[in-house]
Amino acid sequence: MAETITKAKAPAKPRKAPARKATEMKTPKPKTISREEIERLAHQFWAERGYQHGHAEVDWFRAEEELRRKAS
Repeated sequence: MAETITKAKAPAKPRKAPARKATEMKTPKPKTISREEIERLAHQFWAERGYQHGHAEVDWFRAEEELRRKAS
């Protein structure tokens, strides 16, 4: 009887990772709030308080919070 020779299989090709959905690839970046926008709003809060000194940090943080809330 004749001997049969079997061919060796080629190594398996690595599989590609499944493509991501468009919604997964693009995540919306939060709007960057400029220093000028914060300054403008903080100055407005200062004016609303009658230009009283001593609350600059409070006005600044309030302006940042307000602008972030509007941006989201």
